[in-house]
Amino acid sequence: MFTAVNTSALNVKCLQSKQALTVHRRSHSGEKPFECTVCSKRFTTSIELVRHSRIHSGEKPYKCLECDKTFSHSGHLKTHMRVHTGDKPYKCSLCNKSFSESGSLQKHKRYVHSNRKPYDCRYCGKLFKSSRDLKQHVYTHTGAKPYSCRHCSECFTWPVQLKTHLLKSHNEGTWFTCHICEKKFTLSGILKTHLLRHEGVKPYVCNECLKCFYTAGELKSHKFRHSDVKHFCCGKCGKFFKYKDYVVRHFHRCSGVVPFSDIFSNN
Repeated sequence: MFTAVNTSALNVKCLQSKQALTVHRRSHSGEKPFECTVCSKRFTTSIELVRHSRIHSGEKPYKCLECDKTFSHSGHLKTHMRVHTGDKPYKCSLCNKSFSESGSLQKHKRYVHSNRKPYDCRYCGKLFKSSRDLKQHVYTHTGAKPYSCRHCSECFTWPVQLKTHLLKSHNEGTWFTCHICEKKFTLSGILKTHLLRHEGVKPYVCNECLKCFYTAGELKSHKFRHSDVKHFCCGKCGKFFKYKDYVVRHFHRCSGVVPFSDIFSNN
C-alpha cells in the first residue's frame, strides 16, 4: 500500500531536475568545482564563474536603454533601472523609509536604528558599526593612503578623494549635476542629499525631540546633545569630550600648541 509522505514536515526540498539536485547538494557539502583561472576564486556553478570572469575581462553586455550605462550582470541592470523609474521596493519597518536596494535598507537599519557596534579599533578602542568604517578609521592612525591614481603619483586615504582627483585633474569619470542649481558632485548619494535641501525634505527624525534632519550624519551629531556619552579623548591627558571640536581646542591648550588659524588672528 502506498503511503503519502509530507515532505514539508520532513523539511525535504524538492527540485525539478537531477542537475538542480546536484547543484543544491553543494550548498551542504561546500563543494565549489569551478575555479577562476585569473584569481583562483572558486564557485558552486558555472554561471557564477562566467559572471565573475566579467570582472577580469571588463565585459558589460547589459545596457541601460535610458542612459546607455552598461553592466556585467543583469541583476545590476535591473537595480540600476530603479534610478529611472523611482521604484523603491525595500521599505524600513521602523520608519517607513524606502530604498531601491536591499543592501541600502540593511545599511540604513544598522546606522540609524541600531546602536550595536561590534568592530573595535585596536589603536584607540573606538567602536564601529561596520568593518568598512573600522578599516577607514584605522587609516587615521597609520597614515595609510591605499588609493593611488593610475595617471600620476598621487595617493589618497579615501576612495572619494581619488574619484574627485580623477574628475578634477584627469577629466576621468562622470560628474553628478543638480538640475536645479547646476552644482556638480562626485557621488550620486551626495547629489541626492543636496536635492533634499532644495525640496526641504528632512527624512531623519530624532526620537527624543522630533527635530528633523537631511542626513543620517546630521541626526547622529544631533543625538550627542541628548546623550552623556563622551566619545572623543585627548591624546595628551586622556580627558574625554562629547564633541570633536571641543577635544581639538582642549588638545591645543593641553599640549601648548597654538592653532594655525590663531597665528594670524592675533597679529
